[in-house]
Amino acid sequence: MPSRPSGSERYNGAAIALHWLIAVLIICGFYLGWIMTDIPGFTPTKLKYFSWHKWIGVTVFALAALRMLWRATHRAPPLDDATPAWQKAAAHLVHGVLYLLMLAIPLSGYFYSSAAGIQVVYLGVVPLPTFIGPDPALKATLRTLHVLLDYTLLALVVMHVLAALKHQFVDRDGLLARMIPFLK
Repeated sequence: MPSRPSGSERYNGAAIALHWLIAVLIICGFYLGWIMTDIPGFTPTKLKYFSWHKWIGVTVFALAALRMLWRATHRAPPLDDATPAWQKAAAHLVHGVLYLLMLAIPLSGYFYSSAAGIQVVYLGVVPLPTFIGPDPALKATLRTLHVLLDYTLLALVVMHVLAALKHQFVDRDGLLARMIPFLK
């Protein structure tokens, strides 16, 4: 009986749960960020969306840090032996940049709020420390950085999803089943 290729191993439940929870939160945060900036003026709805957006960012930061700790102590399932070396290298690079962005985007938003003179209060209950004071020039720079990082993340997530779909439907190597609980 032939042995299973190494790429058929699955991630464990904690890794899968963190992956999908963070993914859903990022999608919600991106959507809120997109629509809240188009609302004119300072309406209660806009302020509510800004708060939710910040809470999502803080949560993504915390979960991404937890995911990185988990990943540092738990080996990821190896990619299929037939996967070309350049694809393995690209996958590792993209995953590394995704982790970096999951930390950098919330931090840039947090510092942007601080430079705008607005304290972040997590879930409306826990005030986070303010490390920088109001600074209009820094505020503009951090806003631009935050948006640039957001769109970089969007592009990488699209590449990540397209690569996963390619593996599922073109290569038919079962790679997607490693991270989706109901696929075999």
